[in-house]
Amino acid sequence: MAKKEKIIVFWFRRDLRLEDNAGLYYALQEGLPVLPVFIFDRDILEDLSDKRDARVQFLLNRVGEIHKDLSVLGSSLLVSMGRPADVFRKLSREFSIDSVYTNRDYEPYAIQRDAEVGSLLNSAGIAFLSFKDHVIFEKLEVATDKGEPYKVFTPYKKRWLEKWSAAEIQCFDSESCAERFHRCNPHSIPSLEDLGFLPSDIPVPPCRIDAELISHYHERRNFPGVNGTSRLGIHLRHGTMSIRHAAVQGASLSETWLNELIWRDFYSMVLYNFPHVVNNAFKSNYDRIPWNRDQNLFGRWCSGLTGYPIVDAGMRELNQTGYMHNRVRMIVASFLTKHLLIDWRWGEAYFASKLLDYELASNNGGWQWAAGTGTDAQPYFRVFNPETQAEKFDPAQAYIRTWVPELHTPDYPDPIVDHKTARKRAIDTFKAALS
Repeated sequence: MAKKEKIIVFWFRRDLRLEDNAGLYYALQEGLPVLPVFIFDRDILEDLSDKRDARVQFLLNRVGEIHKDLSVLGSSLLVSMGRPADVFRKLSREFSIDSVYTNRDYEPYAIQRDAEVGSLLNSAGIAFLSFKDHVIFEKLEVATDKGEPYKVFTPYKKRWLEKWSAAEIQCFDSESCAERFHRCNPHSIPSLEDLGFLPSDIPVPPCRIDAELISHYHERRNFPGVNGTSRLGIHLRHGTMSIRHAAVQGASLSETWLNELIWRDFYSMVLYNFPHVVNNAFKSNYDRIPWNRDQNLFGRWCSGLTGYPIVDAGMRELNQTGYMHNRVRMIVASFLTKHLLIDWRWGEAYFASKLLDYELASNNGGWQWAAGTGTDAQPYFRVFNPETQAEKFDPAQAYIRTWVPELHTPDYPDPIVDHKTARKRAIDTFKAALS
């Protein structure tokens, strides 16, 4: 029986590109043939209740593109569905694997999954190696003078920029080593039906940096009625665009846009260093807030039927497109947690089920900021007035009229709460719980 050829496996996750891919680059440097693998994680798929979830279709399309590119190189992408540990147990029987390379993920589930896979591989004499690719600075690379994680954004940003200025941001020329991919006949790619999903008609924004748009980002980003944001969240979340490319190119065009990428690193650092934020308030005393559990009010918010046009426009945009403008995200989150006094975790979970660009760290950070429960949060006594927010950021009602066409007709509902009354109730409730 012929001896199996030694190979390296590269495990694609949140890094769905061949170019400027750190872990892939290092795998290709080792000299052994590299077999690329992608796993549709059954545990994650089974948590998705909407069988037309556009994110699954997006992932499958992107996996198909990588598969096609690898086929041109005489290689192939091996796509599996199942629990990662089970998949690697099977791969280790089929191939003579020297090592598995991948890029790091900082979410608690991913850390636990990688620990399980790493232990399995190590017990079989297979090395498991991971690399930084999803963020510019990870874990405690940006830390206080005491080596502790930052809890406030502004000093974190100052230190981040110092490191950014001093560092040489390295892009990885993984494409130059393309001849080192494992040579094989094309593997098959599953269909949406194989994965248990149906087609979605929600479009995905293109994966490119619009220089003109980013150059004017600071002027337009807060106005949902104009085309002023990059819409690159889904590509950064799934790594179809390199964060290094985004940061280097974006920094030359807009400090404000770079600032948003720093927030992304910050929230990733918070999630990694303070994993309790997944299910609890960053500030533990805020877990004492007696949240309202009114399912009817929550349903009205979810459906965009609150009687507050800017809130309803945002929720309808989310429900129909899988996207919501960032300024509006803050408004609807503040409304749910302050006007309705509904638990921020309910809103966070709803966003997680709908957003194409859903990313646990940023979603959690944004919701805890709005609720006042998080690091560097909006103070509890600051309650957005939806009407003045609309007047300031959608003065011509271009955004509102797009999503709430029945405005000023008998079909549009009256407000479900009075702003002044709700504001006072929120402040009183938070003050009493925190005293």
